[in-house]
Amino acid sequence: MRISALCLLTLVVAAGALWAQSPIPVVVPAMTPAAASTAPATPDDVSLQAVVKQLQEMKTANEETLRKQEATLQLLDEVEKAANEIKIYTKRS
Repeated sequence: MRISALCLLTLVVAAGALWAQSPIPVVVPAMTPAAASTAPATPDDVSLQAVVKQLQEMKTANEETLRKQEATLQLLDEVEKAANEIKIYTKRS
């Protein structure tokens, strides 16, 4: 009885595995060749200047952010030193 049940179970699992492996055909359209450009693209001087100006503004904003962060770090260092001093004084008392 066990052997027949085991054989039946094996047959069902094998049939399920075979059925699961039958893929649905996928149709992929052929690739069309890209249109060749006859003239190379040249950037506009105006748009190039606008990009440079925008990059300079971003650089200035980043430098300002870095200055603010440096000031905040110095303030945090001072607060940490003060906290350590308070810990030392409370341990002595």
